[in-house]
Amino acid sequence: MSNKRTILAVASGGGHWVQLLRLRPAFENHHVVYVSVNKAYREDVHGHRFHTVRDATRWNKLGLVLMLIQIAWIIVRVRPDVVVSTGAAPGYAAMRISKLLGSRTVWLDSIANVEYLSMAGQKVRRHADLWLTQWEHLAVPDGPIFAGAVV
Repeated sequence: MSNKRTILAVASGGGHWVQLLRLRPAFENHHVVYVSVNKAYREDVHGHRFHTVRDATRWNKLGLVLMLIQIAWIIVRVRPDVVVSTGAAPGYAAMRISKLLGSRTVWLDSIANVEYLSMAGQKVRRHADLWLTQWEHLAVPDGPIFAGAVV
């Protein structure tokens, strides 16, 4: 039996995307499907499936609903074993939906969140099988866990 898993790697743009790309060595020997908000990011993951979803924030409720539908459609088609996200809204949505379908989930809060966890990072707590922070002083006994940073 193969240990090769299907990983759905999800991040919004900018630093979230950069940090997700820095996790690529952990994804070696697995089938990885990437999801982000900028179609130009496809070039960063040449050779892998890539999907673009709407970029939305909490201030754009209709945009969030449309993004949620896009992510749900991707998850139903991909059927990931594991969902990994570095944030923000697309990752949170992917983790919520995929958890309902039995996927394992990993959340790595952005290194930019030095003083406190991101809003999505705080909300994802119940839905992440592995909940990580990149700042040791933000780790607490009931999570998130500090296991290093991806700088």
